This record gives sequence, structure tokens and C-alpha cells, in this order.
Amino acid sequence: MFAPSQHDVRRFFCETFGKVRQGAPLTPMEALAAGWIDEHPEYHGDLADVDAALAATYTVEDGRTNPFLHLAMHLTISEQCSIDQPTGVKQAVALLAARLSSLHQAHHQAMECLGEMVWASQRSGLPPDGLAYLDCVRSRATR
Repeated sequence: MFAPSQHDVRRFFCETFGKVRQGAPLTPMEALAAGWIDEHPEYHGDLADVDAALAATYTVEDGRTNPFLHLAMHLTISEQCSIDQPTGVKQAVALLAARLSSLHQAHHQAMECLGEMVWASQRSGLPPDGLAYLDCVRSRATR
């Protein structure tokens, strides 16, 4: 299993943003990330300076979203859908996107479900509950 560090993730997004700005070739994962970066121009300033990105802290008290966590969650959901894991997530996200008329907004809804699953796992000490996550996304798709 690949487990990048916080700095690895931040470098990845900053370097991808830099490559896009330079018109450099992208790997498939960078191309996927670039699409989500493009959807979030409010994060471009954070991505433009790798040293500042590595030093930045994002706390709830700051009232500001962590752009790297947010973009990483977009990638996670994209990857989950591409391999349909947990089984059914691809259809659930597609139904949610159709209901909202926006894949981007569907991802934001799925992120809330993903965050709830991770939080519950961390709190309980049990493995992440993929079925609860899937049920949450499906529930939002069929409201």
C-alpha cells in the first residue's frame, strides 16, 4: 500500500500545478489532479509556493479548508470510482452527480461521507466501514 507523507502530498500538488503552468507533460495521475486543481482556482496561491505549502498548517480554528486534503479527497474519490471500490461507489457517485447536475458537487457530498467514515474508524479503532460510506453516498444520491 502506498502511504505518502503530508509533505509528499503537498509536493505532488505543487509540482503538478507548476507543470501545468509551464506546459510540461503530466503523468496520468498528475493529469487527473490538474483537472481538480483547475476546478479550484482559490487554491492556486497555495500551490504556487512549495516551501510555504510545506510549512502551512490548517486548523479548524482558522476556518479555512486545507487545500491539499481537499484535492487529495477529490483524487481518492476519482480513483475509487475508476476501480469501483467499494463496489457500487461508481454508480452512487454517478447518480449523485446526475441529481446535482455536477460531478464536482457530487464529489463534495461524497467527501463528507468519506470524512465521516475516516472519523468513525479513527474514533472506534476499527477498520474503515466501506459499506457505511457507500450507504451514505447512496443516501445523498436518492434524496
